[in-house]
Amino acid sequence: MGGSVSGPRVLDMRGLKCPLPVLRTRKAMREVPPGEVVLVLADDPASVIDFPVFCHQAGLELVSERRDGAELTFEIRKPSEIDAPGEPA
Repeated sequence: MGGSVSGPRVLDMRGLKCPLPVLRTRKAMREVPPGEVVLVLADDPASVIDFPVFCHQAGLELVSERRDGAELTFEIRKPSEIDAPGEPA
């Protein structure tokens, strides 16, 4: 491995049931640099509820969510330091 990454990181959570997709995504997001986008693939129907709540609570941006049959794709961006909410002025 090496070189630059040409696209977003993909986390394949298909076949996992709640709460594993969110728990594994949370762990993976710790390693993601600020500003980077991650695509999460899931097929657990509960994911349509779990991922928006997770992103809101974790301070992540849910850029988009798509459904293709049973497969769900969530595009999640870790905010940069500048985007992160600061203390009130």
